[in-house]
Amino acid sequence: MDSLGREILQIAFPAALALAADPVASLIDTAFIGHLGPVELAAVGVSIAIFNQASRVTVFPLVSITTSFVAEDDTIARINDKAPQVENFEKGSVKSVEMKEVMPVMLEKLEEGAATSSETKDSMPEDDSKVVMCKSPSVIDNKTSKLKSSKKRHIPSASTALVIGGILGLLQAIFLIFGAKTLLSLMGVKSGSPMLTPAQKYLTLRSLGAPAVLLSLAMQGVFRGFKDTKTPLYATVAGDLANIILDPIFIFVCRLGVSGAAIAHVLSQYLISLILLLRLMKDVDLLPPSMKELQFGRFLKNGVLLLVRVIAVTICVTLAASMAARLGSTPMAAFQICLQVWLTSSLLADGLAVAGQAILASAFAEKDYEKVTAVASRVLQMSFVLGIGLALFVGVGLHFGGGIFSKDVNVLHLIGIGIPFVAATQPLNSIAFVFDGVNFGASDYIYSAYSMVLVAIASIASLFVLSKSDGFVGIWIALTIYMGLRTFVGVWRMGTGTGPWRFLRGRFLSENV
Repeated sequence: MDSLGREILQIAFPAALALAADPVASLIDTAFIGHLGPVELAAVGVSIAIFNQASRVTVFPLVSITTSFVAEDDTIARINDKAPQVENFEKGSVKSVEMKEVMPVMLEKLEEGAATSSETKDSMPEDDSKVVMCKSPSVIDNKTSKLKSSKKRHIPSASTALVIGGILGLLQAIFLIFGAKTLLSLMGVKSGSPMLTPAQKYLTLRSLGAPAVLLSLAMQGVFRGFKDTKTPLYATVAGDLANIILDPIFIFVCRLGVSGAAIAHVLSQYLISLILLLRLMKDVDLLPPSMKELQFGRFLKNGVLLLVRVIAVTICVTLAASMAARLGSTPMAAFQICLQVWLTSSLLADGLAVAGQAILASAFAEKDYEKVTAVASRVLQMSFVLGIGLALFVGVGLHFGGGIFSKDVNVLHLIGIGIPFVAATQPLNSIAFVFDGVNFGASDYIYSAYSMVLVAIASIASLFVLSKSDGFVGIWIALTIYMGLRTFVGVWRMGTGTGPWRFLRGRFLSENV
């Protein structure tokens, strides 16, 4: 709990709470929709899965890149702002020295004038003249500093993120609205299904909120880059509360059913975006002087790399669920429960990853490699401790609380078999997720993408082999291998001192010499 530890936790804790707020609100949302009937609940579940999958492809690269780029730009802007202030201070010091040299001559002239006019002497005492003449430069300096401090920051990456977020949001909305029926058909909701009408209504209306979702998440990336995770937390909680309040009003009072649930969610997303935008406009000049300052090429290049990474991760998890579904409904039910607990527990580690990314991006921009080493070490240490704590909590919680998710004896038996894997992999999961933040903070996007593709290839091969030979247990062994490989590639990059971590080699050699 030194200054570095406090800085990390001040960023990580609100970030983790903000990440947890949406799943909690979704659970409450689901509870309201569940009162409409099983058909409506199933229809909305399929629609949400489509919307979330479409958003995940664009959101993760956009938010991750924005956080790093804004942290770098903000740090560089602060460094550049300090240079003129230092120069002005030095000039002011020279002027004050010159003033001290001139002062005796001026006082002598005043005394000569006082000999001929007593009124002048009374109105301008010697001591007071000194005080007035000495204070005037500092008063001007204070006014100048106040003007500088009130000036809005110009961060090109922040403006770029908002433009890209808005464009992606519009494209996503158009794609989902016009492709709703086709996408639902691919998910198994055919034309004769009773779920088709409510699912299509919900997905179409929910898609109108896509621009707000992408914009709000882009702005969250901007605030994370400023190391401010409290503002996104407040905005997210305000939006989720509005959703919870509007749900029963639109669903039951206005009798809009699933359409009311979608409208409530869309309004809550626009509320979140409005809160974040108003707050951001106070600190940042979002209108760039020219289009040339927008960093589309930089975002696109690294965004594509992270998109490849997201696809690789999604394929691994989706394939594991597909393999479990082929084993039957009972194994699939048990696997889904274990998987959700397995993934949900990672939210706390994501908070540490956000903190590590923001602080490391600033430290790399300043070329403060001592701080880079300290921050990377500390967040990884914290992630390991967090993983141990989660392992105990998840293991005990699932053992005694499995009945909350299902009453089926066979499902509970399989959950018991999965508990050792779900609990034991928590330290690996925490370290792997935090390594993502560490690599993004170092802007090591190429390695992050290519290494994840190799990890995915090895993991997919193990999933095919082990699921056939060992069934349910084999799938979890393959997922353990998957997380182990993700952790290994993070350790390998830093441990070998390659890429952005080359400075560690020089430091190691100098210490040994």
